[in-house]
Amino acid sequence: MAQADGERTDLSDLVRQRKEELGLSFRALADACVDPERPEKGALWGRSTLDTLTKGGQIKPPTAEKLRALAAGLRLPLSEVREAAGGQYWGVDTLRTEDRKVRAFIRNFEELSPADQEKVWALMEAHRPVRDQD
Repeated sequence: MAQADGERTDLSDLVRQRKEELGLSFRALADACVDPERPEKGALWGRSTLDTLTKGGQIKPPTAEKLRALAAGLRLPLSEVREAAGGQYWGVDTLRTEDRKVRAFIRNFEELSPADQEKVWALMEAHRPVRDQD
């Protein structure tokens, strides 16, 4: 999820792929991007901004309300959209244990050495919730 220049494109990729899956035009997607917590504000994304984003162009990092609106428009969980934005704009990777019970946010995880990546995974495993023995 990076361009040739090293810039990450997590959110751009997610929006482009999901737009295609849903068969939406940029106009239809823009119209559907309404923050469910503040619907009276209307659509928060413009067609041209979405077009720029999906082509890897630069846009301002989206606000929380714009991420909620984008998640609604894409019909995806907000967490998925937030994680993609975190990766693209702040270099934050979301890691989860296999059972998804432990989650960690690590800046530039892929840049860590394999040994350091293993340490992160071991730390996450050590913090896995213990099941009741009843």
